Amino acid sequence: MVFEKLCGLIVDHFGVEADSITMDTHFIDDLNADSIDVVDLMLEVESLFNLDEINENDLQNVRTVGDVVNLISDRI
Repeated sequence: MVFEKLCGLIVDHFGVEADSITMDTHFIDDLNADSIDVVDLMLEVESLFNLDEINENDLQNVRTVGDVVNLISDRI
């Protein structure tokens, strides 16, 4: 469920096809994201999943979709 919701955000945010997203999809290498893109996405993640603010240390460890899924799962 977390992965599916996150995929929806990624599709909207990066304009990619949902079936191209896996747990190993890398934000920079595969989605051509920059740090601002990742921060913007994480703000949307906080809102969608009703999470407290994600701190900079956690953001530094976000490189793949799986990293975000794990981060969300740890907080809900």
